[in-house]
Amino acid sequence: MTDTAVRIDGDMLRLPGGVAVRFMRTLRLPEKGTHDLPPGLGAFPVRRISDHAGTVPAEWLARGGVMLPMYLREAMWLSFASSSEPAALQVGAGKVCAVSGRPWSDRLSRDPQNYVALPRQPWLDGINSGSGTVRQFVAVPLGLGATVEGQVTGEEVWGGVQLQSFPLEERRRAEWREAERGRRIPLTPDLIGGVFGSLPPPAAPTATGAAPGPGGAPRARAAAAMGLGVGGSMRQEVYRDERPLAHYTTEPAARVFVHLVTPPQWRRITGEEPPASPVDRAAYTKAGLPWFDYYDDDAQDVAPSDTLGAVRPVGEWIGDDLDPWEPPAPGQVQHLKDTPGRPVEDGDW
Repeated sequence: MTDTAVRIDGDMLRLPGGVAVRFMRTLRLPEKGTHDLPPGLGAFPVRRISDHAGTVPAEWLARGGVMLPMYLREAMWLSFASSSEPAALQVGAGKVCAVSGRPWSDRLSRDPQNYVALPRQPWLDGINSGSGTVRQFVAVPLGLGATVEGQVTGEEVWGGVQLQSFPLEERRRAEWREAERGRRIPLTPDLIGGVFGSLPPPAAPTATGAAPGPGGAPRARAAAAMGLGVGGSMRQEVYRDERPLAHYTTEPAARVFVHLVTPPQWRRITGEEPPASPVDRAAYTKAGLPWFDYYDDDAQDVAPSDTLGAVRPVGEWIGDDLDPWEPPAPGQVQHLKDTPGRPVEDGDW
């Protein structure tokens, strides 16, 4: 493998072995009930930590990686649609595996599976907390105990998102490329909305009057950072990998720490204006714009994690969800399926 660096390509992260990850803005789901897949509202901007060495906190600089801005309780999903070759990708929320619920590891595991298999897994919207469902990734500040990390480990030290890629080992990759030679492989496109300019954004939510978390908050780290909690449940499978672990490299090809920052911090650190706060759910649905349902008849779901199943939504920590909810009409649900930049520096985490 000639390139072991993580690079930013526009607002996409490219990891060695053909892995591509885009962080997508989306509608936050109600915390009660199970819902269809919400749409993409465009990609979060991504910037290298090392390009802002004079304005980021010292521990961020030590960890390296990249950063992106999120509003309090804003939701996110990860798109892998531009990934070009088979690979195993680990996804961590505060160094808790979003698939298995186990602590972060530098090794792949099959029992339980601690990664998503690309390119079969087109996206990941949340933690693997139910049978055929996930709970949505939602941004919350460290210190409340509401993050996945805080609820699973009892402390909030890391925050952010962690990614680590394991491509096919050389012989298997050569065999796969030979088998695919001459074939055009369709990729699932990112569901990026470009029609929201006429919809007025709501005011950004705040944590004013937030209630303490159930059972008391864990020890918090005094750092200007955010992590991922969970929101509503949606119908999405995390697919069981059909390849033997021996087909992948035993060591990760690359890893990257993704820091989540508040819009005011983003403005102070980068000098850039953050994206406007996301459109509210009722306005989106009333405009007749699509929701999605994705089903792969040939794939098997990974068993849900008992640990992640016990993670409680952020509303139980920072107050009720007061946004209006307008469920999509049946015709709005669409059924799917059945140039590198400078390297991103890794650090100590």
